[in-house]
Amino acid sequence: MSSTLDRWSPYALAALRIVTALLFMEHGTQKLFGFPAPSESGTPPLLSLFGIGAILEFGGGLLILIGLFTRPVAFVLAGEMAVAYWMFHAPQSFYPVLNGGDASILFCFVFLLLVFTGPGALSIDGARQPAGPRHSWER
Repeated sequence: MSSTLDRWSPYALAALRIVTALLFMEHGTQKLFGFPAPSESGTPPLLSLFGIGAILEFGGGLLILIGLFTRPVAFVLAGEMAVAYWMFHAPQSFYPVLNGGDASILFCFVFLLLVFTGPGALSIDGARQPAGPRHSWER
């Protein structure tokens, strides 16, 4: 059973990467374009802290979605989410469920996972690598 599940690990990782990217991009599109609904604080100036965050969420999310430069982009996005949590959420309350930072924490740790695992299957990064096992589960 374990070897059967191991065979599907790269695809499970790809599914996690793709779903995470789509959800993350949605935060960027809300801030940048007011889609799917306008942000409560309105559209931020692009060179503000929120504007740069929105660019990272949309652009970085797009790169994660297609699996291009996954590890370095995921590292930057994990840092962005750590900063977002400690600057904006943690000061409101010690408890993430009360300070609204639970999504920031989850995004941060999913991106950290991608730093260490790479993108999984169905990625441009994977297509650019030479053939052969890329991870221990692919041997």
